[in-house]
Amino acid sequence: MYKKLTLSLLLLFSFSTLEAAYLLKESKRVKSKIDHMPKAKVADMRNIPQNPAYYASQIKPISKAKQKKLDKKFNKMYFKPWHIPKLDIPKKDFGWEIRFITKKPIYRAKGSIIRASTYNKWIDNAHYEQINSKRYRAITIRRTDVKALPTSSSFYRDPRKTGEGFPFDYNQNSALHINVPLLISHFSKDKRWAFVQASYSFGWVKTSDLALVDNTFIKYFENGNYAMVIKDNLRLFNDKKSISLVKVGALFPLSKDGKHYLVASRDKKGHAHIEKVIATKVNIIAKKPLPFTPKNVAMVAKEFYGEPYGWGGSYGCRDCSATTRDFLGTFGIFLHRNSSKQAKDGSTINIKGLKKAEKKKKIIKYADPFRSLLHVPGHIVLYLGQFKGEPVIMHTYWGIRKKDKTKLITGRTIITTTEPGKERKDVREGSKLINTLKTIVKF
Repeated sequence: MYKKLTLSLLLLFSFSTLEAAYLLKESKRVKSKIDHMPKAKVADMRNIPQNPAYYASQIKPISKAKQKKLDKKFNKMYFKPWHIPKLDIPKKDFGWEIRFITKKPIYRAKGSIIRASTYNKWIDNAHYEQINSKRYRAITIRRTDVKALPTSSSFYRDPRKTGEGFPFDYNQNSALHINVPLLISHFSKDKRWAFVQASYSFGWVKTSDLALVDNTFIKYFENGNYAMVIKDNLRLFNDKKSISLVKVGALFPLSKDGKHYLVASRDKKGHAHIEKVIATKVNIIAKKPLPFTPKNVAMVAKEFYGEPYGWGGSYGCRDCSATTRDFLGTFGIFLHRNSSKQAKDGSTINIKGLKKAEKKKKIIKYADPFRSLLHVPGHIVLYLGQFKGEPVIMHTYWGIRKKDKTKLITGRTIITTTEPGKERKDVREGSKLINTLKTIVKF
């Protein structure tokens, strides 16, 4: 009887904050210098339909059983960091950042070289000899950046070269939504950073952006009943205080009463507590997985259209792989961090080496609108369907390679054919997407 009473009191104390609801509201991303980058237009943006709804009628239904199976895999991968005994990172991926900064010069945004005395301090602060010494379970309490090294400093390759310099900050490894489960390997020497593994990325996160969880928290949070944000650039508030930007793809467990969503907060000691969340509108978050219907795919895809290119999720934006990951995630399909890994997440069809016309026919025949990806090393796109015999894609695209080796910068999420810029005489033929696409990735 005493044990039962103690447990009841413990649960009451742990979840006492459930009475004070947070609010999830429509909002806007704070604009930054990423919004002032060039945004060139090509003929495709005028000549083919730019509303995803036009292509949505071309989708092929997913059976409930298949979508349920995909969603079960998504949930398993999402919560995996709470159920592994130590870091689970391929050897070839580990330590890339040290090799990157020590083998060739790295630069600041304005072009000055970063000295070894500076980056060696970053490496020393990383305290890599302590890997797997902590193995704490944690969760993000706001949207946060994942850094390659434990510093907020940016570093680039030579900014004078095409495709280098801003916004290609190689310290910007990724970005994590709010409510993402983590495994903490260890902390930096200055204790300001934690080396973490999430479901789709790893690296350094500010300790102030995460909270430690225990078995009681995990049992309540990992409850098998989840919702996902379907409206971009929301904001979470506690009273009038802004807690975090919340983007499409962020996951919130549903509370037992079915009327609220759950979010993690952090106390003064760094431990996680569960808070209730009220969505101020019904069409901004939905139970996961969202049914794969023409209406839903068009609605969600439109949220990405026109968003500035955000390398590694920087400045609250997305790069090509973050767009595909967050879009498909709402329908219960899990994708890893970068394009090369996403190309292995589904079943593949090889289209490398085919002539243009043959490749286009094969894409239209075998790719499934709104749930197949097309991959070329370094870039990945969402196949939307076809328009007048041309495959149409949505992709977060930095730019089109020109004959003089510079780029025509599009710098945002656009809808094009597989030959954006084909009307221009200065576009390099061999670099056109249709000539470089290698794989259809199906789910």
